[in-house]
Amino acid sequence: MASFNFETSPRIVCEQGSAGRIGALAQGLNATHVFIVTDAFLHSSGLTSGLLKGLNEAGLKYTLYTDVLADPPEASVQAAVAHAAGSGADAVIGFGGGSAMDTAKLVALLVRTPQDIPSIYGVDVARGPRLPLIQVPTTAGTGSEVTPISILTTPTDEKKGVVSSCLYPDIAVLDSTLTLGLPAAITAATGIDAMVHAIEAYTSRHKKNPLSDALALQALKALHDNIRTVLAEPTNADAREAMLMGSLFAGMAFANAPVAAVHALAYPLGGRYHLPHGLTNALVLSPVLRFNRPAAARHYAELERALDPSASRDDEPASIAFIERMCALVAEMPFSHTLSGNGVREADLPLLAQDAMAVQRLLINNPREVTLADALAIYESVYA
Repeated sequence: MASFNFETSPRIVCEQGSAGRIGALAQGLNATHVFIVTDAFLHSSGLTSGLLKGLNEAGLKYTLYTDVLADPPEASVQAAVAHAAGSGADAVIGFGGGSAMDTAKLVALLVRTPQDIPSIYGVDVARGPRLPLIQVPTTAGTGSEVTPISILTTPTDEKKGVVSSCLYPDIAVLDSTLTLGLPAAITAATGIDAMVHAIEAYTSRHKKNPLSDALALQALKALHDNIRTVLAEPTNADAREAMLMGSLFAGMAFANAPVAAVHALAYPLGGRYHLPHGLTNALVLSPVLRFNRPAAARHYAELERALDPSASRDDEPASIAFIERMCALVAEMPFSHTLSGNGVREADLPLLAQDAMAVQRLLINNPREVTLADALAIYESVYA
């Protein structure tokens, strides 16, 4: 067996209503004053009430920061860091989707160990230590609660990542009651996002390993088997919990076996058009699966057999069945499935393709080499 390295968050708490216990969990990290990173909508909707009640009951001070922006720009993160540093907080809680949790990671790091954000983009460039960090996802999609990655938007509308082991949170808290009110479109897009994490981790050309494979398979099955249920029964807490677990498993997988072309082509759509990350992954998933099949047929066939044990033992038909299955699932999701339907201009497709080719950090993981012409053809195939 090839040697490999596997890392993840050291503690995971999965329990309905567990957001109310975060005060006690923070005390276990020797926190006295926590800085909560979230967005205004989540707070105004009352979703933070259980968390704040638990902090009060634990006798902890807290500072609530609600100015997180989607696809967080560098300036937004810098503002959060400055606010946290001025608050005197000695621990950080990320509460929300990927943007809140990615911001929280860098707040925890940069308050404790100040560094210039542009200087720490890339893999293993950022240095610690950081403040204690608890992450609480309110969507089942990003898996950020168990990854060492923070994705930001640069002043030139590029999406870049800070990737460092010092960003792994201390505790991930999965409370499915926090996801019960998610609108259908967000539930769908984030669910597909998590499936992309599992698929790309399983087919990654670099660092794929037995642990990431096992987690990716388990993740994809949990997500695939429950996404229709949570869309049909949005208050089904057990199905929502299964989605959170699937997202977490997928996050653990791709944190160690990195993602590839789907993400590389999705990033420019987020950077240029500020479309939600889960949606952008969903938009390009189907054509990338078709493009990759000549190089990934065996792995796609294995994924199909994990979802359907009666699938063909022949890789060729099983891989085709997997792609057809995923394309059909994406087509069911309640959002526009074309680039034009999401406001993308046809004249920008060559620019988007050029942007995608700059994301070599991810493209090198793809099972099949992607050229500029390939990237443009993929965008064109889902434009209208």
